[in-house]
Amino acid sequence: MEAGGKIWHENTLRFSYRRIFTIIYSRWYWLLAMVLLGLTLSYIYLNLTPKSYATEATLKFEEKRSEISELINVRNVYERSNKLQSEQFVIRSREVLLNAASSLNYPLAFYKQGYINHIELYPLIPFKVIVLKSHEGDLSIRDYRVTPTESDRFVLTFRHHDKHFKRTYRINRTLAIGNVEFMITDRFKPSQIGVHYNLHFNSPDELLTRINNGLAMTENKNTNILSFTQTDKNPAFAADILNATLKSYINYDQRQKTQSANQTISFIDTLQHRLAQVVGTSGTALERFKTSSKMINVSSVTNQALERLETSERQKADLDFQSLKTNLLVKQLASKDQSAMISFDLQDLKDPFLSNLLTQFNALLLKKQGQLGTYKAGSETVADTEAQLRIIRQSLISNLEAQQQKNTEAKLFLQKQLARNGSDLTRLPNAEKDFVNLQSTFEVNQKVYAYLNQKKLEAQISRASITPAATIVNKATAQFKPIAPIDRNVYKMAVLLGLLAGIMLIFLVRALNPYIFDRETLAQLTDIPIIGIIRKYPAALPSAEKLLLPYGDTMFAESVRSFRSNISFLAPDVQRKVICITSETSGEGKSFNALNLAHALSLIDKRVIVIAADLRKSILHRAFNADNQLGLSNYLSNQAEIAEIIIQHSDTLSFISGGPVPPNPSELLYGQRMSNLLATIKLTYDFIIIDSAPIGLVSDAMPMIKAADVNLFIIRAGVSRYHAAKVPERLSQELGLKNFHIVLNAFNQDKLHSPYYSYNRYKDSEIPETLQGYLEGTGRKKWWHRIKSKTN
Repeated sequence: MEAGGKIWHENTLRFSYRRIFTIIYSRWYWLLAMVLLGLTLSYIYLNLTPKSYATEATLKFEEKRSEISELINVRNVYERSNKLQSEQFVIRSREVLLNAASSLNYPLAFYKQGYINHIELYPLIPFKVIVLKSHEGDLSIRDYRVTPTESDRFVLTFRHHDKHFKRTYRINRTLAIGNVEFMITDRFKPSQIGVHYNLHFNSPDELLTRINNGLAMTENKNTNILSFTQTDKNPAFAADILNATLKSYINYDQRQKTQSANQTISFIDTLQHRLAQVVGTSGTALERFKTSSKMINVSSVTNQALERLETSERQKADLDFQSLKTNLLVKQLASKDQSAMISFDLQDLKDPFLSNLLTQFNALLLKKQGQLGTYKAGSETVADTEAQLRIIRQSLISNLEAQQQKNTEAKLFLQKQLARNGSDLTRLPNAEKDFVNLQSTFEVNQKVYAYLNQKKLEAQISRASITPAATIVNKATAQFKPIAPIDRNVYKMAVLLGLLAGIMLIFLVRALNPYIFDRETLAQLTDIPIIGIIRKYPAALPSAEKLLLPYGDTMFAESVRSFRSNISFLAPDVQRKVICITSETSGEGKSFNALNLAHALSLIDKRVIVIAADLRKSILHRAFNADNQLGLSNYLSNQAEIAEIIIQHSDTLSFISGGPVPPNPSELLYGQRMSNLLATIKLTYDFIIIDSAPIGLVSDAMPMIKAADVNLFIIRAGVSRYHAAKVPERLSQELGLKNFHIVLNAFNQDKLHSPYYSYNRYKDSEIPETLQGYLEGTGRKKWWHRIKSKTN
């Protein structure tokens, strides 16, 4: 049908996002409380958490060649593959970071007590402290508190073995406390008197951990530039230690490059020292022979034989030199120091595979050093690297042994040539033969010595041509703007999390709610008809006698009237109706609804009587301002008659109080006199309203339920639990009755517990103007309604 130009539809459920917003908005103060709590916790967090600062620097890698190395084409033998990745391990190595910490010369740190945390004073030094002695790694006491009391006196406080010590000292006095000896030499300024200064003695490992934890490196793609970020609680320390780390790395890189040349020069010096005596001895012998034999020249045949002999000897000496270098490499690989880098000059070795293996071996050593700064020595990551090192070390040794075998075979071949050349010399005259032998020995030794001089000169030139492979492009500078925690971001997150927590709290309360609050929830739980919804009384419950006064024009009064109207449609074929009101437990509003229903019916000239059938706990007489000395229990126990227990409250309203509490209420209510009472008063009254006992606690209400024309089961919003809605349905099935109806009492329309869906009754989901404001009462109109009325 149509009404007001709109098409009416059946009630359907429709999920409503507006309901979701309404549910959340109904507890806006929860959201506000959670946001305020989040802001408070954020404030505490920001004051308890030290600020972190970051500084940045940039390093550029490039293989520089000096003019000397370009001139003579000397190759730098210290090279690394995968430059940026391998250098990151080098920079994080213990040696580089310890050298950086040592160069910073930061043996102790000064702290000053802030509002909550200690504040590091670096680079400020409030007074000079000289560390005379300390046992690294064995400092039983590292933290002291110095409180100046006079310009030359101070109080020293510290803890040792859970004991608190407090002593007074003078300046310029050696203090040997624990495992450290130190002395304060500066006189204190007047502004420092009474101020607490905390002294912390740094250990190398502690500084190493501090540096390593704050250091981060980033590769710039397609470039040879490495970016560094150092994070620390002290911005000045972060900048200084990052610059010191980069300088320490550059120095380390240059030392490693120089090491190869130094090893070669030292090795040649050893050989030259041995060969110098041999050359001198052979030269002296030749001169003596020339003087004694007066020989000046030899024949061309002798010269040719001598030249062949010298060539073979020089080749043999070259092989001996290479064999010595190979033996030295084998010793280095087999040494107990498994972390030493192999940086010997291999440019004279002809095998390129050997040089490649050595490069891989050095790169893995660098990788292992970097891993040891992060992982333990026995960790799986370090173990994998050590396994790779063992494989490459074995390959190097095998390759070097093969190289030695080749050298041995070559020397055997040269020895055969030397033997043939020697047999040629035997055919010469004795004097000439002796001269050739002496001259060949001298020239071979002299040429070998010259060869060593040449190699030494090349190594010295190579060392002189070494330049750093990296350049600091941008130095680190102290940045005093913290990177974490950032106050604005923390407070933003606190607001966001506060709102989220508030919303979660709202829906958690809904999810954990075991109570019935609205008709929609009740309708989902049971098939028993809901005959009435009684609004919550608009204020605190008044005194009992006021409940029987006219209600006025309120939503509560209108809900009672609507309830009264619905009752008239029940049991239409019964002119005089018996209405039994019960509930699952006490406190759900049985008596309250019985009184209001009786009063509402009496106002339309219906003769109504209310019977207080809850003999165990009768409170109905209080509403009528009457005593409870004579009532239903007296009649049921043959102590009074019907006329004696009926109290006339008004022309249309009467009541019967419960009377004294009997010892056997259930037996009395099941007796014949209760049936006689109902039959008698039914002749006089239009409505007989029985306020019975809670059906969930006792069985006293069963006789009245069976005798009633209409049974009303009270569900109180916010008090009755979900299972209470199943009780009337169960009773209907057990007793075979179809006259059970539910009344939702104290309904307050709490939006927090309203359903997520809404009834879509109208075509356009709008309430007609004729229904707007219905049941709103005569209360004060909303401000927008008043504005609309004025404009109209």
